[in-house]
Amino acid sequence: MKEFKQFINGKFVKSTSTETIEILNPCTEEVLSLMPVGSVADANEALDAAQGAQHNWKSLTAVERAGYLHKMADVIRENRVSLAKTLASEQAKVIGLAQVEIDVTADYFDYNAGWARRIEGEIIQSDRKKEHIFLHKAPIGVAVGILPWNFPFFVMARKIAPSLVTGNTCIINPSSVAPNTVMEFAELIKNIGVPAGVLNFVCGKGSIVGNALSKSPITGIISLTGSVGAGQKVMEAASENITKVSLELGGKAPAIVCADADLDLAVNAVVSSRVIFSGQVCNCAERAYVEDSIYDEFMEKVTKKMAELKVEDAFATNDPDMSSMVSKDQIEKVAEMVEFAKKEGAEVVVGGTRSDKFDKGYFYQPTLLANVKQDMQIIQEEVFGPVLPVMKFTTLDEAIALSNDCEYGLTSSIFSENFNKVMHACEQLEFGETYVNREHFEAIQGFHAGWKKSGLGGADGKHGMEEYLQTKVIYAQYR
Repeated sequence: MKEFKQFINGKFVKSTSTETIEILNPCTEEVLSLMPVGSVADANEALDAAQGAQHNWKSLTAVERAGYLHKMADVIRENRVSLAKTLASEQAKVIGLAQVEIDVTADYFDYNAGWARRIEGEIIQSDRKKEHIFLHKAPIGVAVGILPWNFPFFVMARKIAPSLVTGNTCIINPSSVAPNTVMEFAELIKNIGVPAGVLNFVCGKGSIVGNALSKSPITGIISLTGSVGAGQKVMEAASENITKVSLELGGKAPAIVCADADLDLAVNAVVSSRVIFSGQVCNCAERAYVEDSIYDEFMEKVTKKMAELKVEDAFATNDPDMSSMVSKDQIEKVAEMVEFAKKEGAEVVVGGTRSDKFDKGYFYQPTLLANVKQDMQIIQEEVFGPVLPVMKFTTLDEAIALSNDCEYGLTSSIFSENFNKVMHACEQLEFGETYVNREHFEAIQGFHAGWKKSGLGGADGKHGMEEYLQTKVIYAQYR
């Protein structure tokens, strides 16, 4: 069994903590590896290493820094199959989706490397004669990336790639649920020549390692992908030194289906957006609002679609739609929410229980709920599981108001063939992203950012890269 070490200052070193966490295969409950609990001393060692390496790293040209990102992309592609297997085994992500995550991660490193020649400042007109105002972009210093368990490998790149290309050094704190693929990457890049201290990986609990990294005066920016509770703790720790935070937190994405929608397209997109990775995705369609005149037809089609979904082991070869939940805690949370919804009056149309097909693992049936109301927990709180509650609406403005009646604001969608309806909804929906007549899934060149309790700042594209830059303005008076 593999037991991970910390990767600090270019070397694998033992944690000063002797405690470990068992990492399980969610489909079989088999122990795959042991991860150190981590310590404040581990975090501080990584911070010192990153701070010590940052001056020389930022002194390289952006193109030189980008060269290392290309090497990271290359090593991922060379090991794409083994990385996908590791990812599927540690988090029960169906192997096809795991392979997509690995491949897109390689693309993400190359994409961010391409920004090296496009990091730009500005020349601003002065009110004075013979003066130029120059706005420069500069690295923040040491970047800390705290990873989630649902897309650990891709989100790792979201934090490493833009921070390194802009001249920051980086410390990654992998998830305590799914660290294996991230740490395998650390082993793969050890020999590609990244200067010691530029990129460090410190395993451990967020309450220990994450907190120490967040409250340190050395840290320049903390980027966390996780729950609202985790984000609040990071903000609290960061407040001690007024450290910049970039947070992607929870979501409760609405999908609005209008009477003039292509109904088959809408059903397929909503279902696929709900059950991808067993519904454990921040931008999943978490609730559907369907116009009353097509509600019965929609429910007939979505019932058939949900009932036909294939739930299998992550490595099944028959192209399953989903697999196990990631952990015992996660399946228990989903089951409790469904049971509470039933007590509140919701009707289970499909699923509603754990799967009895498997002897081991955390398999929950794709679940469709009707007769739900706006004030129910299942509509208001993030489920993070394969559960789709559906409500009726009469007017588009009603659907928009119901959609906005939520503390989250990450993603949303609308299905309609009417351009005016679509544009009205896009203007009024209080979410960082709105998808039109398609599934919920963002692009690496876009900007993934939430409103309200879904976060601060964002990732991807030009604006995601600029999260890792700060400005310096120079007023140059000449004679």
